[in-house]
Amino acid sequence: MSSELRKSEINVAAIQQACSSDKAASLATTEKLVREAVASGANLVVLQELHATLYFCQTEETSVFELAEPIPGPTSKRLSDLARELGIVLVGSIFERRMNGVYHNTAVVFEKDGSMAGLYRKMHIPDDPGFYEKFYFTPGDAQFNDGRSGFTPIDTSIGRLGVLVCWDQWYPEAARLMALAGAEILIYPTAIGWDVTDDPDEQARQLDAWVTVQRGHAVANNLPVVAPNRVGTEPDPSGHSDGIRFWGNSFICGPQGELLARGDDSSECILAVTLDRNRSESVRRIWPYLRDRRIDAYGDILKRVRD
Repeated sequence: MSSELRKSEINVAAIQQACSSDKAASLATTEKLVREAVASGANLVVLQELHATLYFCQTEETSVFELAEPIPGPTSKRLSDLARELGIVLVGSIFERRMNGVYHNTAVVFEKDGSMAGLYRKMHIPDDPGFYEKFYFTPGDAQFNDGRSGFTPIDTSIGRLGVLVCWDQWYPEAARLMALAGAEILIYPTAIGWDVTDDPDEQARQLDAWVTVQRGHAVANNLPVVAPNRVGTEPDPSGHSDGIRFWGNSFICGPQGELLARGDDSSECILAVTLDRNRSESVRRIWPYLRDRRIDAYGDILKRVRD
């Protein structure tokens, strides 16, 4: 194998875990699983959305804002130290306190030396039964203060990462903008699950839709997708519902949507795959979607509705 090919390879691990009301306990589980992934050869480790706490958006409660942290802060320092110790690129998730009254759902990427390579603030914010995120999270800025798009890939020593978060995964525009900016991998830290009262057929449809739409982003952009999700049933603190059963099924797929690894719906696990970035180039030569885009005809995509 040539040195050029070796440099194109990324050993990626996606971590699927259950979470605790004790932030220290959740982070201890995260750290344990990250260490196991690195022991197996991973040099890029991706954690799920809001992995330090229970998914607190089932209710609207102002006291929950006490969980938020600045960046840098305690959780980001712990992840930074872990990345530096293990010599990996690490994608973590933090409930960010940006300033008084402005909070974000933020993915942070740490370099092998522990420095922060960049961050991505979740752009699409849901507000559905059991997922009341608009109460807690301000959407990420459409542009950073330096003029960069909010959909800007993060450059790291192992490649350019198109980091998005959960609800973003339903929007082809987000994936496309990351791809057009040169992302080499699409990454979706996720916290999604079932209403436990839904019937099995409905649960199956929802899960299939979630996997299918992200595989579609892989196909449409000729890029691998890494999507870690949490597992476990978390009760509704208000008692008004039966809570959420997070469905796991974390997966990694290749640039033609081919499934390379997938978790089950109940177990903590590490998904480990070796990705070759050269493969996206090969696929784009035979499926040149980006070449054939009719950018002169897409102006109406900027309208809310074509009525």
